[in-house]
Amino acid sequence: MAIAVGTKAPEFSLVADNKETVKLSDYQGKNLVILFFPLAYTGICTTELCTMRDDIANYTDMNADIVAISVDSPFVLENFKKDQSLNFTLLSDFNKTASTDYDSIYEEFPAFGMKGVSKRSAFVVDKDGIVKYQEICASPGDLPDFNAIKETLSQLK
Repeated sequence: MAIAVGTKAPEFSLVADNKETVKLSDYQGKNLVILFFPLAYTGICTTELCTMRDDIANYTDMNADIVAISVDSPFVLENFKKDQSLNFTLLSDFNKTASTDYDSIYEEFPAFGMKGVSKRSAFVVDKDGIVKYQEICASPGDLPDFNAIKETLSQLK
């Protein structure tokens, strides 16, 4: 069941690309964009995260941080972040807890018969930890609605 707008965002505690533990509660007092993406080094995922990278100033202006979560290991995410010059935190949900809590996990990924891959989805969580926007993409080939994310953030300023 998808997380409803207006409800408290589920807490998470995940290992970041720099091997440090990051929790949702670390972002209290700031708006947060949470992106779940299927797999590092794939075409659509790279496009999605590079779009965020290139527009980071707009998110910063809206008092928003960005985290991107996948089931990849922290080691893969560290290299992916370097290779793509990403300027926000990548989090490893290797054990699939956050993806499950956010209803953003494929029982079976549409390609390669892989099980337990994160669904492409986007959430905006306000400074009090309340979900203000949620979008779970129907297909891994779809990108989140970046304009809707920014519109939501602009109302939180």
